[in-house]
Amino acid sequence: MAGVAVSTTINGDSVEYLCQPDETLLDVLRDRLGLTGVKEGCGTGDCGACSIILDDRLVCSCLVLGAEAEGRRVETVEGMAHGDRLHPLQQKFLEHAALQCGICTPGFLIAAKDLLAKNPDPSEEEIRFGLAGNLCRCTGYDKIVRAVQDAANVMKGA
Repeated sequence: MAGVAVSTTINGDSVEYLCQPDETLLDVLRDRLGLTGVKEGCGTGDCGACSIILDDRLVCSCLVLGAEAEGRRVETVEGMAHGDRLHPLQQKFLEHAALQCGICTPGFLIAAKDLLAKNPDPSEEEIRFGLAGNLCRCTGYDKIVRAVQDAANVMKGA
């Protein structure tokens, strides 16, 4: 199979890569570009571990072909921090111990970032609904919800 040439923007940087026509964006990000924060949990779009923001829309990268990123904007967890300064969501996940094994954490962070971009003052119910596409086997979700609430408060004041 011939490769597909793709030009896109990932975390604000212009990126070009070659991929196979049937290769997922998840595989491109991890295997070709070294962005291993994007995790493969299920490969069917059910767990949210591979969540990214594609043109301001939260998607599972396992359900998007790498070639579909042509001319689009991709945001991954690697783009959240600025140098040594963590994004408020990342900081609050640490402070609230809202992570354990870490497989789901990048997907939750991206989903929470997307949620807060659209709704900067969500209720607990809105946070739970906004994160419903992400599964965690370790934390029980309460610490994650508290971390998002606390980050929302910090971000409103910033």
